[in-house]
Amino acid sequence: MSKNTGGPAFPVLNDGHHMLVNMSEGQRLAEGMSLRDYFAAKALQGTMSNPVYLPSITKSATEHGVDKMRGIAEACYALADAMLAARGAP
Repeated sequence: MSKNTGGPAFPVLNDGHHMLVNMSEGQRLAEGMSLRDYFAAKALQGTMSNPVYLPSITKSATEHGVDKMRGIAEACYALADAMLAARGAP
């Protein structure tokens, strides 16, 4: 089963002027990052700038035998997945 990506983060038709209107137009979308990646990047930005929250993530990661950086990335994607679930993405 593939991970829900939420689709493209910034869907734009190839002409660059119109948003996605229906699924047939979806084939003409510009390629880019997924909404999941965008949410994870925003979570990473907040996490890395928070001197209180960051140590708790890295401590939890090392306690579970995970590299600190991988633990941070996994936490950010877990937040992204929660955001996608909360918004009811297909």
